[in-house]
Amino acid sequence: MALNLTINTSNPPLGALLAAEHVKDSISLSVQEGKDTKLHVSDQVQFNDVNSITRYLARVAPSLGLYGSNMMEQTEVDHWLEFSARRLSEQSDLAPALGELNAALALRTFLVGHGLTLADLCVWAALKGSGEWQATQVKSGSFPHVSRWFSFLGSQVPFSDVGSKWASKLTASQTATVEKEKKQDVGKFVELPGAEMGKVVVRFPPEASGYLHIGHAKAALLNQHYQINFKGKLIMRFDDTNPEKEKEDFEKVILEDVAMLQIKPDQFTYTSDHFPIIQRLAEQLLQEAKAYIDDTAPDVMKQEREQRIESRHRNNSVEKNMQMWEEMKAGTEYGQTCCMRAKIDMSSNNGCMRDPTLYRCKNAPHPRTGSTYKVYPTYDFACPIVDSIEGVTHALRTTEYHDRDEQFYWVIDALRLRKPYIWEYARLNLNNTVLSKRKLTWFVDQGYVDGWDDPRFPTVRGVLRRGMTVEGLKQFIAAQGGSRSVVNMEWDKIWAFNKKVIDPIAPRYTALQSSQVVPISIPGAKEEMKEAAKHPKNADVGMKQVWYGPKVFVEGADAETFSEGETVTFINWGNIIITKIHKDSSGAITSLEGRLNLENTDYKKTTKITWLADTLKAPLIPTICVNYQHLISKPVLGKDDDFKDYINKNSKTEEMMLGDPCLKDLKKGDIIQLQRRGFYICDQPYEPVSPHSCKESPCVLLYIPDGHTKEMPTAGSKDKSKNQPTAKPVKAEPASPSKSSPAPSTSPMQAASGDAFSLFSSIVAQGDLVRQLKTDKAPKEQVDPAVKQLLALKVEFKKLTGQEYKPGMAPPASSPVQTSPAPATTSPSPSSSSCPYTRVAEQGEVVRKLKTEKAPKDKIDEAVKVLLALKAEFKQLTGQDYKPGMAAPSGAPTQPTSSSSLSSADIHGQVAEQGEVVRKLKSEKAPKDQIDAAVKQLLALKAQFKQVTGQEYKPVAPPANAAPALAAQVQSATEPIKTSSPDNAALDIYHRVAQQGDLVRKLKTEKAPKDQFDAAVKQLLALKAEYKQQTGQEYKPGVAPSAATAPAQASPSPPQSSSSPQAQALYAQVAQQGEQVRQLKTEKAPKEQVDTAVKTLLELKGQYKALTGEEYKPVSTPGAPGHTRSEDKSRKERENASEKQGGGGGRKQQKGGEKSQQSQDRGAAGSGDGQGPKKQTRLGLEAKKEENLADWYSQVITKSEMIEYYDVSGCYVLRPWAYAIWEAIKDFFDKEIKKLGVENCYFPMFVSQAALEKEKSHIADFAPEVAWVTRSGNTELAEPIAVRPTSETVMYPAYAKWVQSHRDLPIKLNQWCNVVRWEFKHPQPFLRTREFLWQEGHTAFATKEEAVEEVLQILDLYARVYEELMAIPVVKGKKTEKEKFAGGNYTTTVEAFISASGRAIQGATSHHLGQNFSKMFDIAFEDPKKPGEKQLAYQNSWGITTRTIGVLTMVHGDDMGLVLPPRVACLQVIIIPCGITATLPEAEKELLLAQCSKYLSRLQKVDIRVKADIRDNYSPGWKFNHWELKGVPIRLEVGPKDLKQGQCVAVRRDTGEKITVPNADAENRIKLLLEEIQNNMFKRASADLKEHMVAADTMEQFQKELDQGKIVQIPFCGEIECEDWIKKTTAKDQDLEPGAPSMGAKSLCIPFQPLKTLQPGQMCISGKEPAQFYTLFGRSY
Repeated sequence: MALNLTINTSNPPLGALLAAEHVKDSISLSVQEGKDTKLHVSDQVQFNDVNSITRYLARVAPSLGLYGSNMMEQTEVDHWLEFSARRLSEQSDLAPALGELNAALALRTFLVGHGLTLADLCVWAALKGSGEWQATQVKSGSFPHVSRWFSFLGSQVPFSDVGSKWASKLTASQTATVEKEKKQDVGKFVELPGAEMGKVVVRFPPEASGYLHIGHAKAALLNQHYQINFKGKLIMRFDDTNPEKEKEDFEKVILEDVAMLQIKPDQFTYTSDHFPIIQRLAEQLLQEAKAYIDDTAPDVMKQEREQRIESRHRNNSVEKNMQMWEEMKAGTEYGQTCCMRAKIDMSSNNGCMRDPTLYRCKNAPHPRTGSTYKVYPTYDFACPIVDSIEGVTHALRTTEYHDRDEQFYWVIDALRLRKPYIWEYARLNLNNTVLSKRKLTWFVDQGYVDGWDDPRFPTVRGVLRRGMTVEGLKQFIAAQGGSRSVVNMEWDKIWAFNKKVIDPIAPRYTALQSSQVVPISIPGAKEEMKEAAKHPKNADVGMKQVWYGPKVFVEGADAETFSEGETVTFINWGNIIITKIHKDSSGAITSLEGRLNLENTDYKKTTKITWLADTLKAPLIPTICVNYQHLISKPVLGKDDDFKDYINKNSKTEEMMLGDPCLKDLKKGDIIQLQRRGFYICDQPYEPVSPHSCKESPCVLLYIPDGHTKEMPTAGSKDKSKNQPTAKPVKAEPASPSKSSPAPSTSPMQAASGDAFSLFSSIVAQGDLVRQLKTDKAPKEQVDPAVKQLLALKVEFKKLTGQEYKPGMAPPASSPVQTSPAPATTSPSPSSSSCPYTRVAEQGEVVRKLKTEKAPKDKIDEAVKVLLALKAEFKQLTGQDYKPGMAAPSGAPTQPTSSSSLSSADIHGQVAEQGEVVRKLKSEKAPKDQIDAAVKQLLALKAQFKQVTGQEYKPVAPPANAAPALAAQVQSATEPIKTSSPDNAALDIYHRVAQQGDLVRKLKTEKAPKDQFDAAVKQLLALKAEYKQQTGQEYKPGVAPSAATAPAQASPSPPQSSSSPQAQALYAQVAQQGEQVRQLKTEKAPKEQVDTAVKTLLELKGQYKALTGEEYKPVSTPGAPGHTRSEDKSRKERENASEKQGGGGGRKQQKGGEKSQQSQDRGAAGSGDGQGPKKQTRLGLEAKKEENLADWYSQVITKSEMIEYYDVSGCYVLRPWAYAIWEAIKDFFDKEIKKLGVENCYFPMFVSQAALEKEKSHIADFAPEVAWVTRSGNTELAEPIAVRPTSETVMYPAYAKWVQSHRDLPIKLNQWCNVVRWEFKHPQPFLRTREFLWQEGHTAFATKEEAVEEVLQILDLYARVYEELMAIPVVKGKKTEKEKFAGGNYTTTVEAFISASGRAIQGATSHHLGQNFSKMFDIAFEDPKKPGEKQLAYQNSWGITTRTIGVLTMVHGDDMGLVLPPRVACLQVIIIPCGITATLPEAEKELLLAQCSKYLSRLQKVDIRVKADIRDNYSPGWKFNHWELKGVPIRLEVGPKDLKQGQCVAVRRDTGEKITVPNADAENRIKLLLEEIQNNMFKRASADLKEHMVAADTMEQFQKELDQGKIVQIPFCGEIECEDWIKKTTAKDQDLEPGAPSMGAKSLCIPFQPLKTLQPGQMCISGKEPAQFYTLFGRSY
């Protein structure tokens, strides 16, 4: 039982802490700091009162006698507890109480009895925390007996520890509550072990070889934190052990950087200060033969260390070493080839301990010692020495030094120095950068950056130059705390901290993009200056000058949004009405006119913009805004990545701006906010025209990130509801003749319209990619670059077009707009489309988008107003009301189309539809090979399109020459189609269906109003019916009609035999009604609606059959490229088709290929119509086993109705389908063990604490998982009671009573029961649960031979359970010493393998306990051979659990669900009647159901577990899917034709194969088939195990096989330390969930039949000890 004591540090309960200190070796108890003092026993039992806590702690450790040894002493203890609480803690005057206490202690050493009790602890604690007692102690002679007793106890270790640590905290916390509150805002700083107030010494040792980066800043600030909190000492030490790296310049800048961080070290030192001592200690190691001199070449030395080969100089004599050392000290040519190495352990698994270098010879002069030395110590040698000499108590080091810690302590021990304590913390890792000084130096040397203070650098100076404040940096570092968790952090986190600092104090100014300003004339405004607040929410920031005048500039992007008569709010001025908009011939806005409306102070419904006045009295300041991107394009560089391959060479962008006149006063380092752009820091102040150069220097501002992930600050206006999808051209206006030249009059939109269209298409495609990645829950490192690319494309689009990209907007024109003879419409908001229908649709999109985003009401009203105006215009032009989903009316007669344009239009349609196919496959998460094939075909079609048209394919826009009258869009459905041939008409309808389908999908995605959606669907169905009437085929996405497939006649006959007009009309009605049924099912419409529609469909089909004499059959597309009928139909559709026809005979299919087809089509519930693709239901599995095993497993066990989740975590409801498997296992095993003489019994589930803890090593394994009962109702139990984690300690006391003589043996008992192990890991149903079912056998024998024999007998039975019942092969073997059952002699096991995860799983275990438990529980008998002598019994225990069900699921299951072996399946056969339709005569239906009943009865008589599913509310297709998901081994299909032919069809679950079974021999054939399925499943699983279990003799081969998801037999010495090393070595770096495949390998078993035989002298795979056996290792659950 693990107890947790939480301590309120502001008022620590010293009595409870003393009690905890005394009992900590007897019970499992943890102490931690918190807000309130409490003892947590369980979720139900907690104590808050100090006396209650101490009493409980004393009671759970009764052997210590803290609560007295008898009732009298316990009463006395209670008295003194009350005395400490009331008389010593709550009274202002302690004298009376102290007098009473003094009298009691006059003749006593302890307050109660002859030993220490709670009375002493609590009374001493009360006095220790009393200021009055401390004052009384000063007066000698006062209360002498109390003083003697108090001093005596205070000298004892527990009292002194608690007193020094916690009593001082009590005082400190009382005097520093404000500091404590501040401390809560920072990260988690762990307490330093052994730290004492005022005695802590820490150090910050940077190397003077570069500038400090923020990783160093974290180290410095952490050390400063502990210096301040412990009132200790901080040493700043320059590590100058390498003269080649040391530069005095860097020392200076590092000191400046430290000063910037406001860190004030108490002492500055250099490692070189201690060179004489370090050298003397090195020579001491040589003299003591703990080190040697080596002249091995560096590359050879490295190789020897890797191969663990000792150097030829390792055993040099001391004299030889001293001779070579003198050569080194002299710096001779030979000396320079030598180094001093520590003589530690060349066979160590820790590479840092394989004789590391301590000294090297360098002839370079040292910056501080000059040429005094020719030899210099390594950092790893000098650091522990200097830490010890300088009095460092706690050396803070990052976790990357972890392997060197062992070397650190070796140096300390070898030199017999004082030992500092090493405390590890995680280094700071930031994405998209490097922190290595070597790599940063490379950037500087190569000129990629301006210097060490480049704003892109992670140096302290770099981030400060970019706008990071010292306070922001300190807050960020403080928030990280002293955690050891290694994480990669995004830069946005550090900038978000900085924003909190600068946002309240940064003054606000304005700047406009110089190339996009538009002048506005305001005649009523006078030129003047007024003062306004620099910060709207902080008056302390001050005031600024704002100039007004009759001519002002606004941002071009804002000007695009204005309309004549609109009221616009100019920030810091007021409302102005736009009276006139002037444009040039190209439509670009050249200027605006406005009128002041300052008396109108209603700003709620207006657009707010920034502006600048054009006045000679306050000229605008030329400004350059600089934005920086990451230097490294990849977020996290891997070990094999070369950072030079990921350099972002375009990481700096500049933008010319016109700035606020106030910007002239900015100084370097000033931080401001440009309104509507973001925060900036002044990097270079503005300088007026120089008399020397005759030029002015612009103000340079660097953009400061603010923690948002946008790519760069947004220029210009925010998104407005009234923006039309295409921007108005804007003509740039020069701000002043002297400052800028006029911009060209052509708009950017026109200048590069083709590029804009390509860019638009790229954004659409990239957006699809981002959405797909998010849908697939792709890793963050994949999503982030895709988002980054999308943002970059949007920025480029805005630069090119002058407008923000908005989803749903029309693409920019692909070519310059040609003049048209048609009169131009006067739309209040021009659009890129000249078609009024399109403009209405686009504006409707804008309105819907605003409503979805819950935009302000005024914006929505404005957009609706524009929409109504467009609809009125549409009606005026067409004479009809606009309706969503209607076909677009023609604006002009369609001209005949040339053959070339026909070809391009045809290809364009194919590209569009193939795109739909790709998107559909992705949304359904189809197999990768299917998606790849579809994408490949899409790219080929796009290439073909480009070859024909000479232009890239662009979504939404057909090729320019495909439809000369493009404004017309498509022909009206109500008008005759004017085309040159029927083929053209079919193609036209095909495109209209595709477009209408897009509209329907869009409306559905946006959750449009139902009336709009229904109208669009109705139009779609009508178009599909028209298409079918025109072509004789169903419309299929991606298959455009061609001359070969579309006959010339106007209405081809569906089937050849029913070509009458009446038949054709009826055929079209059936098709349309089928569409309606599918639509209702997709929308999950009410059942009565669906039933009515289905009934209508069946009636229409019946009419069609009566008229034509044939069944209605949907017409597929013959000759479609790359498609056949068999390919287009899924397996389920083929089965459903045969059901409708009463199929039976001739349905036998090949085994090959069936399985994959099944997995592709899981979850499709066929409607039976066969028209179009089936809808995807949620009945089947939505995850694939190979792609996402965890999701697949979760879905299988719930959807197959095996488990139900429960409201207690880790506990699950076993439903009958799963429990039946457990019953099958139980029945088999129970029968077999009874043959061995084992009897069943039942023991209680509750265990007393004393019994549970009797066998310490045994219970140690279970202690963290034991569940305890501590309360009965509201009454606390006198002693907590455990719920059994296993039953050894429950059963064996009874065994001890029952066994008196050898005649009482053997005892062979087994119980089927539940156990509880309160797992704190991530629970998984069946595999890792808090409660599970099992059998546990416990046997006792008189002789060891009997016990050993039974161990293997039981193990063989377990193997049979897996192999004979569950068709799962297992490996039998013995567990290693590390993995054996706690308290047993040895453990045998059966291990199974799950190839989908590459992990093994323990199947069942049989333990030989030897005499360990019988000795503990005194299970002894009189030895018949030696009368009078007692002999201990030999015991075994063995068990198998419901984990077996999880293993079975994962081994055999597939993408359609469970696959159950017949011997454990709840149902072995499911009978499903097929072909029961509305047209089937009732008599035939009755015969069919009767035949199903006969099969049921016949199979039951031969003991086959069978059921008939005759539910009439589910289709056969749904039933197929349902029972396949549940894993029933055989499905028996019985249809009308089967009835006539005297047969049925058996479908195997394991292979999908269909077998025709004659009626007369059904029982025998089914029984044989069940056995064949059982054998096939075992054979397939055995082949899988054989493929994935291999042998390896080297670590490299072992690691390689392991990483390929295999289990590996390796030569192994059996040592626990070696096994730990193997696990650590094979673990990958990622920090994943425990037991995941990336975790280290553990031993599974020592196989009884290894794959290889151990050779004489063969070494363990670690290379350290001789191998004892081949052992199976693998990653495991």
